[in-house]
Amino acid sequence: MATPEHSAAPNGAEDGRARPGPDGNEDFAAELRPRDTAESRDALAASTAHPSHDVSPDTGAMDVARRRPADSAAETARRDPRSEAVLEPSPVRTPGLAAWTQRYTLTVAAADVLVGVVAVLLALPVLKYPFTTGNTLVIVAGAALAWPLAIAISRGYERSNIGVGDDEMRAVMRAVVFAVAVGAVPAAITESLGVVATSVIAVPLAGLGSIAVRFAARKNLHRQQRAGRNVRRVIVVGSAYATADLTEVLTREPHAGMNVIGVCVPRSDVSRARDAGLAVIGDLDQVPELIRAYAADAVAVTGSDATRHNYLRELSWALEGAGVELLVHPGLVEVAGPRMHIRPYVGLPLLHVEQPHFTGWRRFVKRATDLVLTGAGVLVISPVLAALALAVKLNDGGPVIFRQTRVGLDGSTFTMLKFRSMHVDAEAKLAELRAQNPEIGHMFKMEDDPRITRVGKFLRKFSLDELPQLFNVLAGTMSLVGPRPPLQSEVDGYEDHARRRLLVTPGLTGLWQVSGRSLLSWEETVRLDLRYVENWTLTLDLLILWKTFFAVVARRGAY
Repeated sequence: MATPEHSAAPNGAEDGRARPGPDGNEDFAAELRPRDTAESRDALAASTAHPSHDVSPDTGAMDVARRRPADSAAETARRDPRSEAVLEPSPVRTPGLAAWTQRYTLTVAAADVLVGVVAVLLALPVLKYPFTTGNTLVIVAGAALAWPLAIAISRGYERSNIGVGDDEMRAVMRAVVFAVAVGAVPAAITESLGVVATSVIAVPLAGLGSIAVRFAARKNLHRQQRAGRNVRRVIVVGSAYATADLTEVLTREPHAGMNVIGVCVPRSDVSRARDAGLAVIGDLDQVPELIRAYAADAVAVTGSDATRHNYLRELSWALEGAGVELLVHPGLVEVAGPRMHIRPYVGLPLLHVEQPHFTGWRRFVKRATDLVLTGAGVLVISPVLAALALAVKLNDGGPVIFRQTRVGLDGSTFTMLKFRSMHVDAEAKLAELRAQNPEIGHMFKMEDDPRITRVGKFLRKFSLDELPQLFNVLAGTMSLVGPRPPLQSEVDGYEDHARRRLLVTPGLTGLWQVSGRSLLSWEETVRLDLRYVENWTLTLDLLILWKTFFAVVARRGAY
């Protein structure tokens, strides 16, 4: 929700990257043996946070003997103790994936049993049906068993869904539909209205309770994962360029629960991968052995030339029965979920990617949802709006509303409204502050901006300065959810891909709002906006609105 009142245009520049070449026949042991130079030691000590890919592989290795069969991890370590191809697994082991996911699942399942019982007990007094003590005990016991069973049938306890995506929540909603439908069958047979009435009242209550349980459990899990506990130990596989990108993303988002313990690249990519600071632990053929050596929980395969053809199929065969997750990056940037379907064409399973939808009935539904929710919201909070307006006016006597021209749908401009949170001469001081703080970058946002008034600090802390934008939503120039509304100076500096942000109406909140707000870089803000544009659904909008409440309460990145 927090958008800057004054921000500068981005330069739109991106760092170029040199793509790795095809696989060669270099001697892998020679490539992985550490080079005795200060530069190589510095490169090996570098982190993967900012990899550089503008280095070429060591061409001298092309003249060595032809490739011999790859050694196992143990053989390589024994032959050359200095070799950095294989690193000894850490002696301090965190609980494996099977252990902590089992504990998580059992805890959630036990909570579902309790939720089922409580939902029935709450529903019974509402019913006008002569339940006896014996019947009540049977119904309560049945609910304790039936509700977790319905969730299990709906795949609500799948290990792969724990802490990731919204499949856990969807499973509960499927269980609600399933339980109500199943409850109607014995009611029809026995002509018992009590059974169907109980299911109709108790099941939705149980659904709400189980969703709340999963929300709390996931928040607790993400907190532990940010601290480095209960994570998946992942080996990233692919070319040097692709593994560097995926490793950077996984490292940047600790709440994803992925701990990258090393990468495996083709033999020809070893030099550039090490120079980029990647922890190379082996080549593509050694992945099954290294999984056992490092007790890895998952293998993340990038969508690069190195892993095409039969490699992925053979790797999946090698991992059968190992209890290791196989994660494949499809290589389609920011395309996910509703637009991706696997369909059989000419006897082959092909990934079908649907075109994004920006017009038609979907836009009508989005607009109708905006009007209903915003209209109700303005009526409810109108006393709050009046009180905030009075506080802004009394603070320094200046105007209550700050107006700024922003760029909206298809490049059209509109006047965005906010409660004024800065002194009236804030615009005149911007150039001076920017000169004093050149490191801030594209979007000028200072944590302790001297231009912000005393009341403005309070408004910004809880994003209350954004509330007048509800009237922009009613006018149709903004939506409740969408990309951040940019300044014209920002749009003038857009690259072609960033202009896709203008294909949908800008929003009062969005993925950028629930992902860190002012803590995000310009590139991250653009990436999140494009992800929203490419994958918009009404369900996603409702999920973002739900998360916005907690983002505002947490005040993360709000200044």
